[in-house]
Amino acid sequence: MFHAPIVPRARKRSRPAEASAPRREGVKFEDVRLYLVERKMGRSRRSFLTELARSKGFIVEDVLSDVVTHVVSEDSQASSLWAWLKGGPVKNLPVMHVLDISWFTDSMREGKPVAVETRHLIQETLPATPEATTPTPVSTVSQYACQRRTTTQNNNKIFTDAFEVLAESHEFNDMEGPCLAFRRAASVLKSLPWTVQNLRVTEDLPCLGEHSMCVIEEILQHGRSFEVEKILSDERYQILKLFTSVFGVGPKTAEKWYRRGLRSFSDVLAEPSIHLNRMQQSGFLHYGDISRAVSKAEAQALGNIIDEAVHAITPDAILTLTGGFRRGKDFGHDVDFIVTTPQLGKEERLLTSVIDRLKHQGILLYCEYQASTFDESKLPSYRFEAMDHFAKCFLILRLEDSQVEGGLQTAEEDRRGWRAVRVDLVSPPVDRYAFTLLGWSGSRQFERDLRRFARMERRMLLDNHALYDKTKKEFLAATTEKDIFAHLGLEYIEPWQRNA
Repeated sequence: MFHAPIVPRARKRSRPAEASAPRREGVKFEDVRLYLVERKMGRSRRSFLTELARSKGFIVEDVLSDVVTHVVSEDSQASSLWAWLKGGPVKNLPVMHVLDISWFTDSMREGKPVAVETRHLIQETLPATPEATTPTPVSTVSQYACQRRTTTQNNNKIFTDAFEVLAESHEFNDMEGPCLAFRRAASVLKSLPWTVQNLRVTEDLPCLGEHSMCVIEEILQHGRSFEVEKILSDERYQILKLFTSVFGVGPKTAEKWYRRGLRSFSDVLAEPSIHLNRMQQSGFLHYGDISRAVSKAEAQALGNIIDEAVHAITPDAILTLTGGFRRGKDFGHDVDFIVTTPQLGKEERLLTSVIDRLKHQGILLYCEYQASTFDESKLPSYRFEAMDHFAKCFLILRLEDSQVEGGLQTAEEDRRGWRAVRVDLVSPPVDRYAFTLLGWSGSRQFERDLRRFARMERRMLLDNHALYDKTKKEFLAATTEKDIFAHLGLEYIEPWQRNA
């Protein structure tokens, strides 16, 4: 069984009103309804952009109402824009995307609605006042991500995005401590149900060190971090980020290429002394596809393909979608599945049989298979390893447009009718299924803090293989994730609340 995580034009100063009936002919995107804010944009430009969007199949509402999904504005003053939006009768404003014009131009260029990224958002900012207080007591915010539930919307993206850049920069410099510190800081802010408005409200939050506080203060004062801007404009950072975007290329390889004076993909591919491994060769060959986000619909289509292959081999097999899509993400970089069987030992040859079937179907573009090295006698492991010891394979599959509900996420000029997508499969014994599911569901910071909590607060060792109680000197069995949380004395957190 496959478990999926599952009218008249408004005057310039007019207030939001009831929806009109926009032109419907040639509509391609029924689920996306735009409203272009005339403020700052002007009437003639708004009219031109409206006709442009409608010519490409978009629905553009003439009046702002609750049917709108995407509000587009050229007014970069977030405070005045949000004040105007909140002054109207619209009730669904919290679930609408309020976007900079860059999202609109990106979508027009692609000929379809592009994924909303942080750079597109016009985020509501509240004035910092001495009276401003947090609705949730700071003392209730745990230092452990496994005791915090992430909200559906990150209220502090401007800060967390800055921390992610700083963390990545330190990772490129092989500075694990500061890298982890910034990721912990970002994780804490992601869990807050309120927006940081002044430095005072952060003083008692866990995991915010002096450097993190300085970054927050700078952003509150200037609306940006000059340190982050310097990193983003740094050549070395840009090149290492480019190289590590290739499947199979890590920070150490990227650094080696950079030190050799290589600055582009063409430099790497033209250098005769560089010998790419099979994974890297496939990474360059399919770069255009696998560097592009995978949609939820594409993940579902891949689930159907894997489901058919697995159950043709073992009818009672268990197949579960994991990773970001299990956590409710709309987009991801790859698609992860756990596959096992109800009978111990029967899973041992399952992955190789699945690989053979995919190869026979002609959709297997790349495969790296790693046989199981799992040895129960070597448990517990006192040193965490990034990769577990179960059988697994890293694949690139060919996905046809006809297999995806609503079609593939491709550029308008791409006429191939298919794309390459990364798929990872792991096959644990069924008695290790719960631990593997918890570990592969993520997020990485959530899992890291869950292991840290087990070790520091419960004197237990947790990984993808087992949970071991060092006090009782015994393994604790689990058939579900809830069993593991219960052993640790933690409230169960749903997968979509683990985006730490």
